[in-house]
Amino acid sequence: MVKSTTSSASKTLELGAMFARACLKFPSRRCALVLALQGDLGTGKTTFTQGFAKGLGIQGRVLSPTFIIFRRFAVPKRSLFKSFFQIDCYRLRKPADLLLIGWRDIVKDPSNIVVLEWPERVAKLLPKDAIIIRFSYAGEHKRTITMT
Repeated sequence: MVKSTTSSASKTLELGAMFARACLKFPSRRCALVLALQGDLGTGKTTFTQGFAKGLGIQGRVLSPTFIIFRRFAVPKRSLFKSFFQIDCYRLRKPADLLLIGWRDIVKDPSNIVVLEWPERVAKLLPKDAIIIRFSYAGEHKRTITMT
């Protein structure tokens, strides 16, 4: 378990970017790398994801896909990963709804890296090796981010 405390949104962005750069160095896998982000509204999940996308080399704005459920981005840096999926499960009614966007194919492909917000809504479908990242309030501008 790795635990960090950030003191501002910019520090949360930096932590996301740093973690993405570390992920780019992961050895080859048999399936997608899935990061499951848990935490209340406003605890920094989307901010972390924005930093993560920048760390992967993705340009432009990365917004929460709450209403469209997911976004796909090409990973421009040379790595084993070719696609970055940002999936927000907040509006899903049941885990089976995730299957409608091609979840099984996304997770099977080792060239995919996935950030999944609100994973507790689809817990039955998470890969056993998903990296769980928990976000919580630690003060007015501080956040505690725990990775397991």
